[in-house]
This record gives sequence, C-alpha cells and structure tokens, in this order.
Amino acid sequence: MYPFLVFVLLLLNWVAFSGKFDAFHLGLGAFSALVVTLLSQDLLFSDRNKSAGDRFAEAGRFLRYALWLLWQISLANVHVFKLAITGSGQAEIAPKVVKFKTKLKSDFAKFVFANSITLTPGTVTISITGNQFLVHAISEATAQDLATGEMERRVAEVFEPEVAV
Repeated sequence: MYPFLVFVLLLLNWVAFSGKFDAFHLGLGAFSALVVTLLSQDLLFSDRNKSAGDRFAEAGRFLRYALWLLWQISLANVHVFKLAITGSGQAEIAPKVVKFKTKLKSDFAKFVFANSITLTPGTVTISITGNQFLVHAISEATAQDLATGEMERRVAEVFEPEVAV
C-alpha cells in the first residue's frame, strides 16, 4: 500500500507541474513516478506508523518552517545587498569557515539543515562529516546567526520533534 501512495503522490506532482494531459506525457509521468518510487520509496514518510492527524501536524510544522525560512532568506538577501552596495560593507565583510556540531540524528534532517543554510545568502555548507558541519560565512553577522542554533532547532521541530535541540 505504501509504495502505491508514493507513486500516486509523485504522479500527481508530475501532472500538476507538467500541465500536459495527453497520453504520451501521462505515460512518461507514470513511468518516471514508477522509477522514482522503486528507487526512493523509503525516503518519504520513513515512519509509516503515524496516523493521518500526525501527518497533518507534520505538514503544518513543515509549512511554518518553510515560511520562516523564506523570511530568513529575505533578511539575508538584504544583509548581503547592504554588504555589496554600501562602502562601509567592505569593513563588515569577513569571510570565515565555521565548524560546529549538530544534535540532529537523521540524515534527512541534516540534509534539510544543510540545504537551508546554503539557501540563505551569505552562507554555504561545505561539508557534513558525521555530526560536524563546515560552513562558509561571508561576515561575522552571518556566522553569529549560525551560532544561535535557531535554524537547527526549527529543523528539529519539523523532522525530529523528539530531539530537544
């Protein structure tokens, strides 16, 4: 039953994003959804014992995180723009590599955290080794934002609510 659900979700995404409803495109979508389902069915909804209510709560937490992340990306864009445009920004630009450990346990949560860092202008995740992250930050302000642990805490709330960060 579970692989069928994954297949249907992927096929619905294909149809929604392609906007093509002819036999060729629907067949191609079905084939693609089938291949991706067979290769990655264990990645989506790894804990299959949750109820529908738990799934909706999880989706709500993810939506809140996505909105928060979009706001953080906007703030970081303003910061990087200020660094690039103002003359005083040159004094604030202090590139550095920050090393820190995460309390996140699952590879997927670490993956989301690393990509969230990289999506935020002024920071790039260089590597993840075990629980250790290596991140390039363009300024002291962006490095300090990483040090607060806010993003890690919010990722844990969505993907590992049982882990207290």
